[in-house]
Amino acid sequence: MYIMALNVAKDIPNVNVIDMTKPTAGCLHDYSATPADMKNLEGANVLIINGAGMESFMSKITSQMPNLKIVEASKGIELIKGAGDTGDNAHVWVSISNAIKQVQTIGDQLALLDPNNAPKYKENSKVYIKKLEAQRAKMHLALDGLKNRDIVTFHEAFPYFAKEFNLNIVAVIEREPGSEPSAKELAETIDKVNSLKVKALFAEPQYSTRAAQTIAKETGAKVYTLDPGVTGPMEVDAYINMMDSNLKTLQEALK
Repeated sequence: MYIMALNVAKDIPNVNVIDMTKPTAGCLHDYSATPADMKNLEGANVLIINGAGMESFMSKITSQMPNLKIVEASKGIELIKGAGDTGDNAHVWVSISNAIKQVQTIGDQLALLDPNNAPKYKENSKVYIKKLEAQRAKMHLALDGLKNRDIVTFHEAFPYFAKEFNLNIVAVIEREPGSEPSAKELAETIDKVNSLKVKALFAEPQYSTRAAQTIAKETGAKVYTLDPGVTGPMEVDAYINMMDSNLKTLQEALK
């Protein structure tokens, strides 16, 4: 959300974009708003969130700051159900098509909330969306012809990405980061990887690869890294660079 907002508010002199959480926080499922966060928000006009249930701390913010304007970037995006009873999967931005919709929503909403700068928000949104569309086209060109489309991931961050590029997630090992799979779950996954002849296991740079390494050892599959873009450099092209890195990884892993 911060990278999107940086692009939408780029070069608007009286607009200051602040990342409320530390860039190392990762996905915000279990994040609690700190006193420092609340202090930051006291001086804010607008809070941009992903929405779709990602920010579990929002009730605290809306109850304490009823006048703070909230921009929910995932509004209007069709959500994929999470596993079991976990509700909707909130990782919508990992699909470039959804990221484009989120940028459009942020731009439109900021233009409404700050009409003096509306033309600039709209122009910035258009420029950034063109870049995202070019990256999406590049990835489709490279990935659409791949015959091998089965992958195993280690967090439920990739269903939207898989849907975008027609990849088949045959197993998710740690549904929530840090929730190590049981011996039974590991054994089932090893069987599945062997029977489907899955060649690629995708860990994430934010989390331990211990379970992935265990499965790789038992199956001969190789561990690669796919990045859902929840940590990393705080610069305007960070999302596009991360997607480009994911493209190179997929090309190597699935060739």
